[in-house]
Amino acid sequence: MPESSPWADIAVPGADFNVRQVPGETAVPCFWGRDTTGACLFIAELQGDHTDQFRKNVVTVHGIDVDLRGGEKGHQRLVLTLDKQVDRDLFEGLCRTLASSLERAADSASSLAVALTHIRRWKTFLSGRIQHLSAEEVRGLFAELSFLLELIERQPSSAVAVEAWFGPQKSHQDFTFGNTAVEIKSLSGTERSTVRISSEDQLESLNDSLFLRIYRLSSLSDATGSQSLNEIITAVQSRLVEDEAVEAFERKLVAQGYSPLPGYDEPRFVVTDVHSYRVVDGFPRLVRSQLPNGIDRVAYDIRLETIAPYECDNGEVIGGN
Repeated sequence: MPESSPWADIAVPGADFNVRQVPGETAVPCFWGRDTTGACLFIAELQGDHTDQFRKNVVTVHGIDVDLRGGEKGHQRLVLTLDKQVDRDLFEGLCRTLASSLERAADSASSLAVALTHIRRWKTFLSGRIQHLSAEEVRGLFAELSFLLELIERQPSSAVAVEAWFGPQKSHQDFTFGNTAVEIKSLSGTERSTVRISSEDQLESLNDSLFLRIYRLSSLSDATGSQSLNEIITAVQSRLVEDEAVEAFERKLVAQGYSPLPGYDEPRFVVTDVHSYRVVDGFPRLVRSQLPNGIDRVAYDIRLETIAPYECDNGEVIGGN
């Protein structure tokens, strides 16, 4: 079940703040809070004086006040204040992912840098590019991220793996690495045994090897190992080692239209089946190079039983070159 709002059980104070500490191993103490107006706050306690750093890098975000305030002697507070309660779900998503990002910081200075960078990225989310993904888009993104996790384990660096992910860029195939291209599809647990190919370019590639990987996802919230879209994204982030991988991954999530909203805590999926197919001569497909003149924007379904002869071991997709 989705968690209740972290501000729900914090009383409005008569003065200053009422706070409750955010659980987790962050480099600096973080708190959910409310002020005397009842506004929702997120507070990070910093050691030292970071006024110059804050002034050089401060970010303005419509609907959120970002301020550096004096605290106890030798301390400062980074305080985020939500202007309108109607935007609380967005603010909660920002704060939860910020707290997660602060787990990778080393000290107060780096925590402030991480926080301001994170807020700057969220400004992109909140500047008109945010959207709610459809159920089909959620499944599709979950399947692509499932493959990305596998790719991270097999590539020489996480940056190389993230660079190989082209799905958010609306490329012909979702992944391209080495001389291999992979198109990812998802099916719901109860879906019929066909897969939708959405263009005449998806199953045609200039690469030496082209694969179709199909994930069957069952919505089983209470099952062991089930994950929501938010959780699998967190799982990917935890495996990104290089700074450039973190930056590239977040840019691609923005391009995909994803924002870490609490609404993506459900549904929770279990991958119940994975099948891979080698797309070679004879594979049933429609491709641009063979379409009659004047035919364009083709979409079609492939019955899975017809491509059974082309099935290959899942390991061949990444490690078979």
